[in-house]
Amino acid sequence: MWAIDWTKQRSAFIAAKDKHVSEARQRLALQILCNADLDGLIAQDDESKSQMCRRLKRLIERERLKGVKGHWSYDLNRHIGLKQALDTLKSSMQEDAVSQ
Repeated sequence: MWAIDWTKQRSAFIAAKDKHVSEARQRLALQILCNADLDGLIAQDDESKSQMCRRLKRLIERERLKGVKGHWSYDLNRHIGLKQALDTLKSSMQEDAVSQ
């Protein structure tokens, strides 16, 4: 019984840790490349969010091209952070549309 409880706690801890790492990666990529805060973007209106989505798509495409060409400045973590930030922003737009 005790081992099962420990396994559940361990799984919950690992999931929370992975979520924290993902959020940190998103925030860092947005802060460095866009000079923007994720919480501030989520609080904005849909027009501003759609503009930022377009900007993020351009940045993701630029990172993808760097990776394909083998450029020295390509960073997989930055690429992942931008993609996750875009997904978070899109999901906040969908949540706003559902709540209205």
